[in-house]
Amino acid sequence: MESLTQFIAVVRDLLWGPWLLVLLVGTGVWLTICLRGIQFRLLGRALRLVISKDHSGPGDISHFGALMISLAATVGVGNIAGVATAVASGGPGAVVWMWVTALFGMATKYAEAFLAVRFREVNCSGEISGGPMYYLKNGMNTPRLAWAFAFFGALAAFGIGNMVQANTTSAAINSVTGLSPVTIGLTLSALTWLVVVGGVKRIAKVVILLVPFMVAIYFIGSMVIILRHWTEIPAGLVLLFKSAFTGQAAVGGFAGATVAQAISFGVARGLFSNESGLGSAPIAAAAAKTNQPGTQALVSMTGTFIDTLVVCSLTGLVLAVTGVWQSGETGVHLTQLAFAQGLGSAGETLITFAVVVFAFSTILGWGYYGEKCFEYLTRQRWVMGYRYAWVVFVYVGAVMKIELVWNLSDAMNALMAVPNLIGLLVLSGLVARETKVFESDMFKKNSSP
Repeated sequence: MESLTQFIAVVRDLLWGPWLLVLLVGTGVWLTICLRGIQFRLLGRALRLVISKDHSGPGDISHFGALMISLAATVGVGNIAGVATAVASGGPGAVVWMWVTALFGMATKYAEAFLAVRFREVNCSGEISGGPMYYLKNGMNTPRLAWAFAFFGALAAFGIGNMVQANTTSAAINSVTGLSPVTIGLTLSALTWLVVVGGVKRIAKVVILLVPFMVAIYFIGSMVIILRHWTEIPAGLVLLFKSAFTGQAAVGGFAGATVAQAISFGVARGLFSNESGLGSAPIAAAAAKTNQPGTQALVSMTGTFIDTLVVCSLTGLVLAVTGVWQSGETGVHLTQLAFAQGLGSAGETLITFAVVVFAFSTILGWGYYGEKCFEYLTRQRWVMGYRYAWVVFVYVGAVMKIELVWNLSDAMNALMAVPNLIGLLVLSGLVARETKVFESDMFKKNSSP
């Protein structure tokens, strides 16, 4: 088993090498040019659309519900442990490169959601189905690429969206309460079943409650720490930008990092966190009630903004102003140390609670993604069986060591991204043309008396 784990790790590292990171960011840069910087020009309008009451058109859930499912799958352990890992390995400057990645990733997220709504279908149950597999099939006429995306997506979901999250939740609860992984796994599985059995509408109802609440709690806790260290804010910001472009010398327990390491870890963790280009978020976007692909695309674009430019930034600033990034710790333990220093024992409790809620919401969001990929592969057969399997694997993830699952799911995520990025690049002209028409109609409507 150890040799298999090492082999999968080598494959993962090859797949997530510089070539894929360049392709992911490069696609974002290209789409930013094609869409004339839409993420900068229309961000304000996009944020207003998030809370809009206009839900006319076919679909299963509201704009806000689609965004919350997307955020449920992306705002998670990566925002807490992923940022800390990037800072611990690449220095504080990695946060700046996460910002850069997110700014271009917003254009990618717009294009993904636009195409998902543009080429979505109604399945035999009367529900909306969409995502990369449908715009690869209907937009590019490449059913083999569509099948490949769905296959890798269905497999990746059981890893990064299920067992990894269940394992993280189990470890966090066990460390605080001493409850056995078996008890935690059974409870988590039961809660998961109660939600996923109701399909996308019930998932949306639950994550609409969970995600805004947890983001608000995390925001408040982070801001309290940052404001308590308000005299360190200027120095903290200088540290972020200086180390982004000059590297960071060894200090305390920190081993030092070059500019290349800051870029590498910042870009990689930024992409892992917001999933721009991965192809997962447009599966939820396709279910939104809308007649205009551009409307939901703008709403989906805000997901990357909230995930990386807000939540990840809070983590990065807390690590910088408290100075714990020099401690030599990494991952969730580093973030726990920062919050414990800033809020005492309440800070450590807050991080544990955040990990549990974020991980559970990720299980729900990825449960929908995986189900839709599975539905595409099987032509909507055995969907209920998939839901049963999803619940079983939540329990398995909670009670077993899953290093192999981490490596395998990372590899599947990379293999998801490749066909999706091909589709985005090939269909970028269509997105640009139809977005111009959408913007023209939108501004005419707003200017009419």
